[in-house]
Amino acid sequence: MAKYFVLFGPPGVGKGTQAERLQKELKLAHVATGDLFRDHLKRETDLGQLARSYMERGALVPDDVTIGMVRERMKDADTQNGMLLDGFPRTIAQAEALDRLLAEKGDKIQHVLFVNAPKQVLLERLGSRWTCKQCGKVYNALSQPPKVHGVCDDCSGEVYQRPDDKPEVQEKRINVYLEQTAPLIEYFRGLGQLTEINGVQSVDQVYSDLMKAIERSGQ
Repeated sequence: MAKYFVLFGPPGVGKGTQAERLQKELKLAHVATGDLFRDHLKRETDLGQLARSYMERGALVPDDVTIGMVRERMKDADTQNGMLLDGFPRTIAQAEALDRLLAEKGDKIQHVLFVNAPKQVLLERLGSRWTCKQCGKVYNALSQPPKVHGVCDDCSGEVYQRPDDKPEVQEKRINVYLEQTAPLIEYFRGLGQLTEINGVQSVDQVYSDLMKAIERSGQ
């Protein structure tokens, strides 16, 4: 039976790092909605063009468009053993649609992993985030700075702070995330499918707690 895990976490909680480690350990396809959008926009698919029409107006992409992209992704060969879903579902409507998609295959969500941290901690982390202009590698000025200031360890590109990493922008992002996902977190908690992980701990401890939650869920 295929395994399907959902990974949640607010901006700055370190979810990307954990997703990379979990994907390697579980040997599941890592499916992030941001990647799906970029792929469809690049290939100019019907779904991508539909999503662009909303994004260009500054409107939220409707649930059915996002669900359609996930449905298409589930047909790919690398997803047949299951998926680590990252950033999806984002709404209760998306969660219910995912349940229906999986039920059609005789599958279900194995477990929902929610990595969380206080807003002040998230803001401190995000305010210290710097990115390589060339390869996109992310650094933290406090905990993981590049070896040479302003120079990427991997490609020697320029490391800078993006405008959307400024504290005031990040606070708005966190508030929107919390408003959007709070009902969904309660939805999964009510179904007994959710484990909340303390994201303030070290990267290794968060990973250890995630793996324990997965093992308890029957992995």
